[in-house]
Amino acid sequence: MSFKVGITGGIGAGKSLVAEMFQTFGIPVFNADIEAKKLMEEDPGLIAGIKKLFGQEIYQDGNLNKPLLAQQLFADEENRKIINDLVHPKVIDTYDNWIKKQVHQPYSIKEAALLFEAGTYKDLDKIILVHAPKKIRINRVLMRDSYRTISDIERIIEIQMSDNQKKKLSDYIIINDDLEKAIQEAVAIITSGRCRTDRRGPDVKKMFESLLA
Repeated sequence: MSFKVGITGGIGAGKSLVAEMFQTFGIPVFNADIEAKKLMEEDPGLIAGIKKLFGQEIYQDGNLNKPLLAQQLFADEENRKIINDLVHPKVIDTYDNWIKKQVHQPYSIKEAALLFEAGTYKDLDKIILVHAPKKIRINRVLMRDSYRTISDIERIIEIQMSDNQKKKLSDYIIINDDLEKAIQEAVAIITSGRCRTDRRGPDVKKMFESLLA
């Protein structure tokens, strides 16, 4: 059985970048947020549920209207709860099918923004929290999502579980305000021995260190 490691962090923390550090060298990564978005555009039952909740205009030419969805979700807590109740079970099923295929991998990564909120962290062996200062997070999201404003991002940060709360449930913390330091912290986590099994796997320490060469 693959040793299961979770990676989480608030919006703009850079959890995807950290996950990509592992994925670059062949370590399998399941991105729950990407899978959720994919399901919301491909799963007929889920699409029907979302249209019933938000109206037909939530989809344009078969594509999810992300700006409108974000507006609806972060304006109403009840909407967030309903959409999470619709989407999370589907994502969990997708992950369960995916992890069964990783049985011969020494370890695997699950990246998810709502790892703690959804309670799925309980099924993982170790948790890595990716943290970054608020100002850096806001700037990253502004560069990534042209439809969001500073106020939008601050609101999202406000309603997400705080990093102080997440730290209490995490095994490791990576401060992602500097790429080189983040890589070094990832190396430290791997070489601590607690993210390894007795199975032979890739020499992750050397792999990461090659990024710094």
